[in-house]
Amino acid sequence: MKKTILVLPGDGIGPEITAQAVRVLEAVTEGSDLTLNFVEGVIGGAAYDAAGHPFPEATQVAALAADAVLLGAVGGPQYDSLDRPLRPERGLLGIRAAMGLFANLRPAMLYPQLADASSLKPEVVAGLDILIVRELTGGAYFGQPRGIRTVTVNGQSLREGFNTMHYNELEIERIGRVAFEAAMKRNKKVCSVDKANVLETSELWREVMNRVAKDYPEVELSHMYVDNAAMQLVRWPKQFDVIVTENLFGDILSDQASMLSGSIGMLPSASLNDKGQGLYEPSHGSAPDIAGKGIANPLATILSAAMLLRYSFGRGDLAERIETAVSRVLDQGLRTADICTAADRKVSTIEMGDAVVAALR
Repeated sequence: MKKTILVLPGDGIGPEITAQAVRVLEAVTEGSDLTLNFVEGVIGGAAYDAAGHPFPEATQVAALAADAVLLGAVGGPQYDSLDRPLRPERGLLGIRAAMGLFANLRPAMLYPQLADASSLKPEVVAGLDILIVRELTGGAYFGQPRGIRTVTVNGQSLREGFNTMHYNELEIERIGRVAFEAAMKRNKKVCSVDKANVLETSELWREVMNRVAKDYPEVELSHMYVDNAAMQLVRWPKQFDVIVTENLFGDILSDQASMLSGSIGMLPSASLNDKGQGLYEPSHGSAPDIAGKGIANPLATILSAAMLLRYSFGRGDLAERIETAVSRVLDQGLRTADICTAADRKVSTIEMGDAVVAALR
């Protein structure tokens, strides 16, 4: 079996962490019946520098042709003055739309070895294993109309910004089914997060989730307002199994959940379409403040590569080997700066990659 992976290192620490993930993918497939063909492209600020656009046509063609995409991160302060359509983040929105990546899976799992790295007490987070399913192509991020315009208020000329949040039943149902299918393989609990007491989109969201739930009688469905969900993630996170929510809420809650695990540098993600293609990236950003210093944590990207094998290539066996290797490395007390305590051995980005590869072999 031969599969093509488009590698988009992106900006900041992106090239450093994707390089380690590629090494791990090469190591885990050695001697297997899976052959990987890596093709590199540009996205984000790197794409703007090279081609004048954060998501150039060549990258779009390569993404649609690939079996999966491995992405580092995008963004940097040097691009903040660009017009909004040319900013690096528009590259992410563009590739999600082009590939139809409507389902974002973000696990928030605490490795036992990192219990002391969490900002919460160990007894609150020990054994944490949450999956956040975020709708990725709808809501306020993509809704039209949007923009900044000039209006007159009491005779005064003012600028106002406006965005539109909307969802249709099909968009809600398909993300709901992703969440329920995931729950069937876990602890059979889905919490749908919305703001139905204020937003009409959330009223429809809740109605459709209740309808989808009838097809999964074994799964317990609950509903929670997003403000309460944010509080409960800190108060009692282990009450959750699968959380499903819309784009904006999911963006915020998944970053909040990341800190329960000790560091956002530990959290992978997968964005999937209905054809089996996926884009895999760490949940963190480009971290320009540490770019080039060799201290970034590559584990989130390495674990994203494991998700790539599991969800796009159907190779859960190889994914488990990577996840076990990461656990073994943590058992050895090896830590990058973001998860390091006085008792640990601090290692560089490359050294962490070396350790995972060694554990695999």
